[in-house]
Amino acid sequence: MSGEPFIDTNIWVYAHLETSQDPKGDLARALVESDHRFVVSTQVLNEYYAAMLKNRASDLAIQSNLEAMIQHCEVVLVSVPIIRQAHVIRNRYGFSLWDSLVVSSALDAGCPVLYSEDLQHDQRIEGRLLVCNPFRATSN
Repeated sequence: MSGEPFIDTNIWVYAHLETSQDPKGDLARALVESDHRFVVSTQVLNEYYAAMLKNRASDLAIQSNLEAMIQHCEVVLVSVPIIRQAHVIRNRYGFSLWDSLVVSSALDAGCPVLYSEDLQHDQRIEGRLLVCNPFRATSN
């Protein structure tokens, strides 16, 4: 149980895209470069790699970023119990499978906050995980 915030894939992607003129990049960098320790899952690490490749980042840069993430974050392994919990979350909330896996990983780690732009801002999941969209002010 970590008690630290969980950060979803897109936040990391915005933080590490060098060509991003989007204000989301600055906000994401400020978040991930703060003194806090964060939680990610193996799913987030794999999605990050795929998304950065799609954005034409080099393998070496991606691997370097991933190594830094692994060193500075608690990494949740997506296990069979997390997959089963994701099915419950999906059925209960109607989230996509991938979002349900992220939520289940965050719940498993005991995270109080999930930073994500993919879910409803200020939604409380299972009474203990608060969704926070760090871009909310910029997405209106």
